[in-house]
Amino acid sequence: MASVVLSEPEKLYILHGVQEDLRVDGRGCEDYRCAEVETDIISSTSGSARVKLANILVGVKAEMGTPMLEKPDEGYLEFSVDCSAYATPEFECWGGEELGAEIAATLYNVFSSENCVDLKLLCINPKENCWVLYVDVLLLQCGGNLFDAVSLAVKAALFNTRIPKVRVLEDEEGFKEIELSDDPYDCIRLNVDDVPCIVTLNKIGHRHVVDATLQEEACSLASLLVSVTSKGALTSIRKMGKGSLDPENIFEMMETGKRVGKLLHVALQKVLDEEESLGTSREKVGFLG
Repeated sequence: MASVVLSEPEKLYILHGVQEDLRVDGRGCEDYRCAEVETDIISSTSGSARVKLANILVGVKAEMGTPMLEKPDEGYLEFSVDCSAYATPEFECWGGEELGAEIAATLYNVFSSENCVDLKLLCINPKENCWVLYVDVLLLQCGGNLFDAVSLAVKAALFNTRIPKVRVLEDEEGFKEIELSDDPYDCIRLNVDDVPCIVTLNKIGHRHVVDATLQEEACSLASLLVSVTSKGALTSIRKMGKGSLDPENIFEMMETGKRVGKLLHVALQKVLDEEESLGTSREKVGFLG
């Protein structure tokens, strides 16, 4: 993961500020930075989004495939994460691939919870045909707190995803043919209300912070990743870093994660609803606008 090297006086300055609930950029310990969220930015995908907390680009491509043997009446999601070597020199050679595999594994774990996405909606013919959603994540810039930024971008891209409706036609001999609708508005939309967002809590000194910058991550030896639904339910927990967390720390961090996660969902959904209401008249901004 991208990191910075700080001197001891710099670390002490950050540490003392966190203990007083006053971070270097003026935020409190439970405050997120302002994140820019933009959807529907890649015309060749079924859905797309960009989140500028770090700079994350996500594209979702719906393709027909065969259902898994253990779930014959469901479609499924496939995640891949590419860390651009231009984001940081640490991503050159194998560094980026290792981080990409780690983020992808975390996404698989987050989306493994039941009722996260209605996968039965992606089934076309049980045991024969289904929609496979290929979720491709591109990390273009590092600004700290990568896992949270990726989860926001993935949820926004899935919200933006439109899957063509299909009809299954069967002739007299029993042969089946799949016909896709030509109407771009005749499509399937995913309900992402239960898709969790990741909240990363970094322990710095005797306190913990959310949405840590690279400098703050350099002062933290342990962190807790929690995936939180819009209703404040925890679906997965993962400890990271070489440092230790005692049970009291973990309980406090979980409670903070639930509280902050609910607010994060509300803020994200508000932005997504505003963009949706603008339709085709929405002005696209950013490097892909």
